[in-house]
Amino acid sequence: MKSKFKKLILISFLLFLYVFISAQSYVTAISNNLSNAVFRLHVLANSDSEEDQSLKLKVRDSLLAYMNGLCSNCSTKQEAISIANEHKADFQKIAEETIKENGYNYSVKININNFYFPTKNYGDISLPAGFYDALRVEIGEAKGKNWWCVMFPSLCFIDVSSGIVDDEAKENLENNLQKESYTIISDTQKPNIKFKFKLIELFAENGLFTASKSM
Repeated sequence: MKSKFKKLILISFLLFLYVFISAQSYVTAISNNLSNAVFRLHVLANSDSEEDQSLKLKVRDSLLAYMNGLCSNCSTKQEAISIANEHKADFQKIAEETIKENGYNYSVKININNFYFPTKNYGDISLPAGFYDALRVEIGEAKGKNWWCVMFPSLCFIDVSSGIVDDEAKENLENNLQKESYTIISDTQKPNIKFKFKLIELFAENGLFTASKSM
């Protein structure tokens, strides 16, 4: 009897291990595909005060006005990163000038690196939590609520308030992702897709897989 019980425990453990490893492999593949295809913009406010949050949005608007068109002809994420690196000094100057014009003397730090992001919705497109390459703009102490978007494939200039990403932006995103990855971020209302999306979130939030870092 004890022998059968031990065998049952062993089989159950091996089955759990198989399911876990399979899920881990799946999540890693999807997360790495997303991370390797997406380049994000991240703006951090000095603090959560109403004034600092308003300033953050003004800096964002100034940067987006300059960036609009910079990456419009990019065909790969690396191309977008190269352009961002070439214009880092311009981003710095624009952010500093916007801050000064609004009566503040906060410092600005521009950094392009690989960062962790929580889940983010862009209209009807959802990006799961994970590590992504990003252009990060830190205002002052950078301890306030932040704002982010996707520079490549470009989702920074869509009207997310409408709840819908336009067809051109979706096509650009689809062309840079594997079919399964695109399905997961674009069809999150379907029960089976929602389950996969939550699985990716769970693994990412608990550090249960090792994402590739392309920077």
